[in-house]
Amino acid sequence: MPVETSVSRAAVYRARPTLRLAGQEDLRASELLIGMRIEESEGGMTRAELRFSNWASTTDGNAEYAFEDGSRIALGTAIEVYSGDESQPRELFRGVVSGLEADFAPGAPPELVVLAEDALGGARMARRSKVYSDMSPADVVNAVASELGLRPSVQGLGTPVGSWAQLNESDLAFLRRLLGRFDGDLQIVGDELQVAARGDVRRGELNLELHGQLARARVVADLAQQVTSVSTAGWDPVGGSAVSGEASSLAHGGPGSGSSGADWLGRALAPRHEHIANLALASAAEAQAVAEAAFDQRARRFVRLEGVAEGNALLRVGTTVSVSGLSGRWDNSYYVVEARHLYDVRAGYRTEFVGECAWLGDG
Repeated sequence: MPVETSVSRAAVYRARPTLRLAGQEDLRASELLIGMRIEESEGGMTRAELRFSNWASTTDGNAEYAFEDGSRIALGTAIEVYSGDESQPRELFRGVVSGLEADFAPGAPPELVVLAEDALGGARMARRSKVYSDMSPADVVNAVASELGLRPSVQGLGTPVGSWAQLNESDLAFLRRLLGRFDGDLQIVGDELQVAARGDVRRGELNLELHGQLARARVVADLAQQVTSVSTAGWDPVGGSAVSGEASSLAHGGPGSGSSGADWLGRALAPRHEHIANLALASAAEAQAVAEAAFDQRARRFVRLEGVAEGNALLRVGTTVSVSGLSGRWDNSYYVVEARHLYDVRAGYRTEFVGECAWLGDG
């Protein structure tokens, strides 16, 4: 059984998040933080909702609004959230303030709610129509990142080379659609736009034990969306010929061990085939790549883990979590596809996450 990964190796661990505004640590904002919700998922763009008490004491014994003069928090303010060891806090979020909300309730001090998005917020708002010719998916990512002023870090995705049309859609929607076609992943990590084939993503490893740091777990294995094979068919408009591809085995299954959903489907029910037709495909190689991506994406959703753990800044999308203490059937390694970092003054800091695994133990 793997040893549970410690939340901290330092003598002093700060569960309460700390904030930096416009690049500077802001102790007053950190002390007035009463609630936090940071959400990230596959496909990029992390969102943060931070709730502050907007009432603070003054040196003469009176009280005043803490943030209403706009000197600390305003629309467009750069904001960073950290948690963990005081000597080496880990970044939970980096972005800009995109919305402000004032909450005035009877019998309670006023509150300020800050809404923020990471650097992909600009990609969400930039809408255009454009054709990228004679380029690979990696080339397209680099070109879009340049338009947005982002620093790309792209691994793989150098094929196929073709023409890709962005038709009156946001840059973020276009990138998600293009990368999803070839099983690619994108996330903002620090100040980088990280893009890679899903099977190549490694953003860390954690061991969690039920009733240790893992307070609650719910695991579901579902054959409803599983298939034993996927085929694609389409038309090469340049060559004027039909092209096709087929996949029946996992190319990038991700972490974990056991029997796949396709194996269980054949054993427990019956083989099931999915056909994706009427696609614009430049070559047989592209048709095969699309078939493999569709098969892998379905297969990885076979087993879904929903967990609640002690607050941990290492629990991020792309992290592999090895879970123990459930049972022989469910103890496995899961790839995190969603993470929600939550904080309030009563419950403290906790992390909810969703992990996926293409494999189920035989129990």
